[in-house]
Amino acid sequence: MTSFGDLGLSRPVVDVLKRQGITSPFPIQKAAIPDALAGKDVLGRGPTGSGKTLTFGLPMLERLHGTGASIPGRPRGLVLSPTRELAAQIRQRLADLAAALGLRVIEVVGGVNINHHIRALATPVDVLVATPGRAQDLINQKRLSLEDVAITAIDEADQMADMGFLPQVRQLLDASPHHGQRLLFSATLDGDVDKLVQHYLHDPVTHSTAPVSAAVDTMTHYRLVVADRPTRNAVVERIAAREGRTIMFMRTKHGVDRQVKKLRRIGINAEGLHGDKSQGARTRAIEGFHSGKLPVLVATDIAARGIDIHDVSLVVHIDPPAEHKTYLHRAGRTARAGTSGVVVTLVIEEQRAEVDALMRKAQVEAEEVLIDADSPALADITGARAYRGAPLPPPGQSQKPKNAQKPAKKRPKNAPIAQKRGGGRPQRRRPKRR
Repeated sequence: MTSFGDLGLSRPVVDVLKRQGITSPFPIQKAAIPDALAGKDVLGRGPTGSGKTLTFGLPMLERLHGTGASIPGRPRGLVLSPTRELAAQIRQRLADLAAALGLRVIEVVGGVNINHHIRALATPVDVLVATPGRAQDLINQKRLSLEDVAITAIDEADQMADMGFLPQVRQLLDASPHHGQRLLFSATLDGDVDKLVQHYLHDPVTHSTAPVSAAVDTMTHYRLVVADRPTRNAVVERIAAREGRTIMFMRTKHGVDRQVKKLRRIGINAEGLHGDKSQGARTRAIEGFHSGKLPVLVATDIAARGIDIHDVSLVVHIDPPAEHKTYLHRAGRTARAGTSGVVVTLVIEEQRAEVDALMRKAQVEAEEVLIDADSPALADITGARAYRGAPLPPPGQSQKPKNAQKPAKKRPKNAPIAQKRGGGRPQRRRPKRR
């Protein structure tokens, strides 16, 4: 069996991986790391959860180690991520590995006070993990230069394209040395992503673990057909009450907020994730879900992209996605790193033809089952159960004790006490001045 040491990685890095419980490389790591260590441009295609972060991160750290020192505001490695959450996960994954080589990794993302990033860049940074917009902001303020970047990694490039970030990515690549090494990873390599590859990568070595449709090979898919929306709502409540972590998808931010309120109203601990949430709220939701304290995450497509959380056994499409690629991205939140998972699409009768066409494009075979909230099949497939607990406050607010009384206002010293209307006990008053 091939080990990370066999791929050419140094002993300090291999030791950190062992401490993290990582001993055997995934297929894309086994194939691409040697080429990346050799300084070649790499084009990696593979499903979410196939180990791409270490595939570009390990060679980047190894190649930067011992090749000189970074100076403030001028990183030598750059990782571009489509979302804040993914950027945070990349930085966390690489931090200990970088420290073992004496390197420093920071992240700069939107939604955070830019002054924090300016202060972080005031000391030498070896690897910068960034969302494109925030990196461009720092360049515009003359706080960041990419002139020393020797290696650039672009993660989830197809999601960058879907979110409209490729123009900013091009600007950042133009601001870095054209002869630098570039590593690009994506689930799909068509359209605008292919144009990016043709223009910015030099004779890249391509490694593909599997076609994008294979991202769902370890999953079981179901179309659960319901009669109407009230029935669907009841089914969602039963599924949300199951044991284990569940991600539910809605098409709109308003739909996410409304669904979270419904679930919390019956005592189910759920939080929402979408683009209008503050960075603090997004971080709280991700960390709570990752730790298992938050069992249900309700999200829009863009907000949940790139989230790398293991042990998510069920993905639920409350709203069927509009495109087959979105279905695959959503489904990729489960069955990560070779594990199994269940993907459920809730289908109202009127949506059946639309969802059938979607499944064909995604090359997914899904078993169709007619259900309602009390169907035994629903419990068998998802682990759904009946549950109704005490209402929960909005996320981030503490639960107030029932019938809690407000503390009485303290009366200023020597203040007069007014006489109650209608008689009663005499009240003290100050004597009138004469």
